[in-house]
Amino acid sequence: MSAKGDTRAKPAAAERKKAGGLGSRLRAWREQHLYSLVSSLGRLAARPVATGLTVGVMAIALALPLGLGMALGNIERFSGSVTESREIGVFLKPEVTVAQARELADGIGARADVVAVGVRTPDEGLAEFRAMSDLAGALDVLEDNPLPTVLVVQPKGDGDTLAADLRQLPQADIVQHDAAWRQRLSAWLAFGERVVQVVAVLLGLGVLLVVGNTVRLDIGARSEEIAVLQHLGATDAFVRRPFLYLGAWYGLAAGVLAGLLLAVAGLLMQGRLSALVASYGTQFDLSGPGLRGSLILLAGSALMGWLGAWLATGHHLRRTRPVDV
Repeated sequence: MSAKGDTRAKPAAAERKKAGGLGSRLRAWREQHLYSLVSSLGRLAARPVATGLTVGVMAIALALPLGLGMALGNIERFSGSVTESREIGVFLKPEVTVAQARELADGIGARADVVAVGVRTPDEGLAEFRAMSDLAGALDVLEDNPLPTVLVVQPKGDGDTLAADLRQLPQADIVQHDAAWRQRLSAWLAFGERVVQVVAVLLGLGVLLVVGNTVRLDIGARSEEIAVLQHLGATDAFVRRPFLYLGAWYGLAAGVLAGLLLAVAGLLMQGRLSALVASYGTQFDLSGPGLRGSLILLAGSALMGWLGAWLATGHHLRRTRPVDV
């Protein structure tokens, strides 16, 4: 009876020992990461001047492409109403009456490539010009209304073919279509996006080099400690861990500072921009990266710092790894 009880107790004791061993390993792993996280932050705080210089250089390198990208986004948003507009203005000859213009508009509106056609009479055009201009007094001197009747055509698609057909109308004097201007603007915006991408890649490499060099100096200061750990059998992951957290802290601090720089720059420019767009009778507010963009900035900068530290430590560990003789 007792022997049978001992036999049953042995597997249970083995299972408890195994569970306790796994729990101990997880606990030790968590404590090592926590110690590396806190100790690397303490090393940054112990040298504030050097840390501030490194973080400042990284923050500027991050803020430049981000600022260019935000500027392009705001320009595209500001010009969105213009780039999306496909209206074609058909200025009719002076001898065309309003009734004839309405009849012509009905014929154009029946086309399959036309969404709608509006007629702007000379009186409506003069009233609009008077409201938008400071020459209201000078307009009263005119005996006759010099403005023609205008057809405002909203095409389907880009309207290039429709504009060419409208130019062939005998009643048309001038056909205004801004397709070429919109295409040039889109091309410039696309070119600007490519410039931002190239600058981001180059400055991103600069961030990696800055972090890698900073971590390399820290590794050099602790080379004897690392050599002892390697001879005692410490794994590369154990040796590399505090430096990875150090690089991540550098990147995270640089991301925070870059976000602050962009916010300050936006505040400094908003007043001047508001005064500029107010002169055109409109309003426009600069848009920032938002919460999602800010989180991506912080995560990306921390990842870049981590990667730079990983490259630096990997190079050192490959050179100093003990070789069995």
